[in-house]
Amino acid sequence: MTNRLAFRRAVTLSATAVTITLLCGSALAQNRAPAPASAAPAPKCTIPPDIARFELPLTRFSIRLAAGLPIKIVAIGSSSTFGTGASAPDKSYPSRLEAELAHHFPGQPVSVVNRGVGGEESTDMLARFETGVIAEHPHLVIWQVGTNALLRDRPLDPRAVALHRGIARLQANRSDIVLMDPQYAPNVLAKTNRDATVAQIAQTAREEGIGLLRRYEMMRHWHEVEHLPFETFVTADGLHMNDWGYACLAKLLGIAIAEAAIRPRETAAAPNR
Repeated sequence: MTNRLAFRRAVTLSATAVTITLLCGSALAQNRAPAPASAAPAPKCTIPPDIARFELPLTRFSIRLAAGLPIKIVAIGSSSTFGTGASAPDKSYPSRLEAELAHHFPGQPVSVVNRGVGGEESTDMLARFETGVIAEHPHLVIWQVGTNALLRDRPLDPRAVALHRGIARLQANRSDIVLMDPQYAPNVLAKTNRDATVAQIAQTAREEGIGLLRRYEMMRHWHEVEHLPFETFVTADGLHMNDWGYACLAKLLGIAIAEAAIRPRETAAAPNR
């Protein structure tokens, strides 16, 4: 109980807050010379708390956290998991997420393995689940999916067979699972199936009783509510996130993971396994 209370204090979240306001500028400025006085302030990384929250707790993550055991996360996906658009490999969202979780849980060994491969769709990722994901014995898997099929105008599978098959394989490995939907970016917005794809991923997460990182909704909030121009968080290719975008995504994902990991069991919905 003492450990769990300590973890709760380490994650300073307010359940009654209307918004979560975070500054990513300091994370992006580490190990750099001070900016000149005339430099524009870094934009805020702001999101409503209901978007940066998982509906269910992360059971296996929570158990290992409370016991002080090492935790391994595998991030599988395509180019936006790999980190295309970032200025360096350590600016990808999985690398930034590892740093964020070290901040939330100081002294707790948490590693994030990047298994992103550019251009892949869900079936391609499934083909390397055994060697790229299962072989790592992860306690949490973050599966970013949907963008490439959408960009290639693939018709939606009404039963989302590949998604359900992949989730079943991960559940058999007793991993916590979080799905991540496509990015809100100009090339994605040009596709008529974008909303249907986002809705299908959300529906699959609900049906399977797993987490959902609502990246599309997060980025839409930045653009439509915070009025950040796309160039603030998307590269010139109109698709991939830049350093600021990856850092903000990782910060919000870190908060969601931390909250789900220390959520009181008596108020959390029962896990599906």
